[in-house]
Amino acid sequence: MKAKLGIAPIAWSNDDLPELGGDTPLETCLSEAREAGFLGVETGGKFPTTTPELRTALGVHGLRLASGWYSGTVLDSELEAEKEQAIAQLTLFRDLNAPCIVYGETAGTIQNVRGAALNSRRTLAEDDFKDYGRKLTAFAEFCAEQGVPLAFHHHMGTAVETERDLDLLMAHTGAAVRLLFDAGHMAFAGGEVLRVIEKHAARIIHVHAKDVRGDVLNSLARDRESFLDAVLKGAFTVPGDGGLNFNDIVQRLADNGYEGWFVVEAEQDPVKAPPLEYAKIGHRALTTALLSAGYEIEEA
Repeated sequence: MKAKLGIAPIAWSNDDLPELGGDTPLETCLSEAREAGFLGVETGGKFPTTTPELRTALGVHGLRLASGWYSGTVLDSELEAEKEQAIAQLTLFRDLNAPCIVYGETAGTIQNVRGAALNSRRTLAEDDFKDYGRKLTAFAEFCAEQGVPLAFHHHMGTAVETERDLDLLMAHTGAAVRLLFDAGHMAFAGGEVLRVIEKHAARIIHVHAKDVRGDVLNSLARDRESFLDAVLKGAFTVPGDGGLNFNDIVQRLADNGYEGWFVVEAEQDPVKAPPLEYAKIGHRALTTALLSAGYEIEEA
């Protein structure tokens, strides 16, 4: 089995909280990602959006494109409008050989609303998932036709947050809707991480390696504090620095035949958690877990 190690730029610059690394140049993120040992990076708000510019920016550091976030609104939007919105990013990702596009359902999201309490997020009834699933499947089929599979990201503050939400989404979508598994978000939402892998392993095509600090999660007043409040309090961290057992998580993924990218993604305050230092912690912990599970780690 083969694995690739990547990292997301959110440790250096948080697009939803500009006070966290807003003045950190992209060059710092890319150079430190490579210094920490990563083969690839996901995109963020500071990344070029044209093929020549992005290829050059990554190439200077010997990095690959390991995917990136797409803010989708299929839940509420017209399908043709969504396709038109996505085509530029799909083209960019296809040109740079990205393994997938990370789809986050942002219709009605509170993930970027500082004043919105965690328990005020949008929720869907089972019948809603049936209609949504049909539309999302059609959109995912379009993405696949463009050469870039869709990896759905279950995410705090969105309409697909909990294990129940994810189960319903998977039940009401077709095979084109693949899954990004994020242990940190699932743990934050109260889900059973290893059980989720077992249930949906056949759909997983991308992995975000995010750890959580249980004491922070347990202290949150979810009727008053927001997702961004939780980030600022340190809810997330890198593998090897939190409470999740990534040896078990990686082993369960291996047992189910997962191969591909493992992307460290842990939004934190870069003053409290220096990005290069924490990138190295995450890389070291993941490397240990991957080798223990029998993976061959691809090098640059």
